[in-house]
Amino acid sequence: MSQLTAIIADEAPAAGAVRQAVVLAGGAGSRLRPLTLSLPKPMVEVRGTPILRHQLDWLAESGVEQVVVSGGHLAQVIGDYLTSQRLPLRADLVVEERPLGRGGGLKLAAAALGRPGEPWLALYGDIWTRFPLGAMFAHHRRHGTAATLALARPWLPRGSVDCDERGRVTALVSPAAPPLRVNGGVFVFEPQVVDMLPDEGDHEQTTLPRLVRARQLMGYPVDSPWRAINTPHDLAEVEGELAAPGRPG
Repeated sequence: MSQLTAIIADEAPAAGAVRQAVVLAGGAGSRLRPLTLSLPKPMVEVRGTPILRHQLDWLAESGVEQVVVSGGHLAQVIGDYLTSQRLPLRADLVVEERPLGRGGGLKLAAAALGRPGEPWLALYGDIWTRFPLGAMFAHHRRHGTAATLALARPWLPRGSVDCDERGRVTALVSPAAPPLRVNGGVFVFEPQVVDMLPDEGDHEQTTLPRLVRARQLMGYPVDSPWRAINTPHDLAEVEGELAAPGRPG
């Protein structure tokens, strides 16, 4: 067991939960074509249910009461879905008038959160995963940083995220050998992070490096199933894994 994993193993979820979240859903999903010619990427179905609905159900189970979805490409499809479904939480849609990048999309959506003085979760709209968000928030609060990033195990080797002996992120890309940990696309942010986000551009190139330099980005290892759904091949693999006995659906 690594030192970072050992830190997590000794933790129990703290009382309380993050009550608000943002889901980034504005990308064109060009690598998922032809599916994304008529659907925004988060509306692509995994086992008959949109990725976005999987995420909304997971967030609701974790105590989230409001989600703001940041839309762009074919955002009306998301809006129609949210207004036509009986959802387990409040879900609002904000739409970029022009592409703002992931950081700009986060900032736009965060402005619509109902509790601006409270922490908030952020999710990329193309991931499928399940892990205890309450435990992640407890880890975040215990270490007192401005942000915490879920560190997932990738399906294919990519540049890994490095952490120091206390679990703080020290580098967002590393040539480290397996086992790798990568940016899992799930964050806990304190309220002050909103002002650190760019009005336009990618937070992974601006805000996250700034947090790393300030030693204010904590890592949270996730060993639960995690997949980024970027291509039809990714989608087929996720559905195959979820169909296996004993896997969560």
